[in-house]
Amino acid sequence: MYKTQLIKSSTQARFLAVRQLSSTSQLLKWNDIPLAPPDKILGISEAYNNDSNPQKINLGVGAYRDNSGKPIIFPSVKKAEEILLGKETEKEYTAIVGSKNFQSIVKNFIFNNSNKDANGKQLIDDGRIVTAQTISGTGSLRVIADFLNRFYSNKKILVPKPTWANHVAVFKDAGLEPEFYSYYETSKNDLDYSNLKKSLTAAPEGSIVLLHACCHNPTGMDLTSEQWDEVLQIVQDKKFFPLVDMAYQGFASGKPFEDIGLIRKLTKLANENKIPSFALCQSFAKNMGLYGERTGSISIINSSGEASKAVESQLKKLIRPIYSSPPIHGSKIVEVIFDESSGLLPQWLDELDKVVGRLNTVRSKLYEKLDKSNYNWDHLLKQRGMFVYTGLSPEQVIRLRNEYSVYATEDGRFSISGINDNNVDYLANAINEVIKN
Repeated sequence: MYKTQLIKSSTQARFLAVRQLSSTSQLLKWNDIPLAPPDKILGISEAYNNDSNPQKINLGVGAYRDNSGKPIIFPSVKKAEEILLGKETEKEYTAIVGSKNFQSIVKNFIFNNSNKDANGKQLIDDGRIVTAQTISGTGSLRVIADFLNRFYSNKKILVPKPTWANHVAVFKDAGLEPEFYSYYETSKNDLDYSNLKKSLTAAPEGSIVLLHACCHNPTGMDLTSEQWDEVLQIVQDKKFFPLVDMAYQGFASGKPFEDIGLIRKLTKLANENKIPSFALCQSFAKNMGLYGERTGSISIINSSGEASKAVESQLKKLIRPIYSSPPIHGSKIVEVIFDESSGLLPQWLDELDKVVGRLNTVRSKLYEKLDKSNYNWDHLLKQRGMFVYTGLSPEQVIRLRNEYSVYATEDGRFSISGINDNNVDYLANAINEVIKN
């Protein structure tokens, strides 16, 4: 018995020693974790907040500001919240893929184009569209990236150069392999359409291809209808899987139904089985100002209704261990605004149009005040959306930051919502000085 106890004690001691060594080893690794660099966009806001200059300007984050430089809540959103407050009786979990009402609204709004697109309606009626609510646009990108990594045979995803900085990070973390295709010629401050077609044609067959539906981020340069036709022919010839990112629907024209030309082309091709499957990432963050509500969706268009059932089942299986189910407040706001009985849909559309109108006015004012003797600024007027892609070099952007407290990403992308009547003269003067010297 004594001997048995000794053996047990010895075994326990060795176990504890191994465990302690293992813990020490883990601790050493923990202490070796390097400091990560700040996010390229959100880090700008941090630096801006720490700047004491009263004339400082934040042109980094793509969130709308009014002419006083203040964030806003759309009046239609406020009214929707008041309606919700009066009728809500619970805060229960929603389904893994969101409420059926929200899914239906997204499908009708985007693909049926509010009863204006027969091809989209046919896809809906045939059960070929699966929609899941996600944690805004970034969440939808991550969900579809994980989905494609699991079920699509080709891991190559072609992204425009340049593109939103987070695209590549999201795709890489999900296990995809991003490669760039030509999109913008910096030296000419214009779309590099010829090389765009060449680089897509030369890309591996069956790749995933990322397409910006409108208001390309960061350049603001969109393809024409005719150019989209040519690109989509390449997509067909190369058997690409189109992944469409539509974060800024409505910011091109002020009218959401006019900004989905690419989607209309894809729904037609899907009905003709020329591009039988594609995916769309969408967000209400910008066009409803629901930034912090994180309200978006992923829609996958499938070759058949039967395929849709399998896809939806796998989306549920994928989402469940990540965040279980999406938040409900933002999606309920969307549901109220689109509910005919609320009467809020026309109001929201009018408010969005006015927001875009202010951005266009600011863009024109900045253009007028910029010195054109040393630099051609005409490209600013060709761009659409929340941003201007200035063409300034990283060195010039850093000078703007260090000498004038003007904060923007080093690729020269400015969020024009941060410009208003009170700072446009100061900003234009700062840019003129940097360009001149």
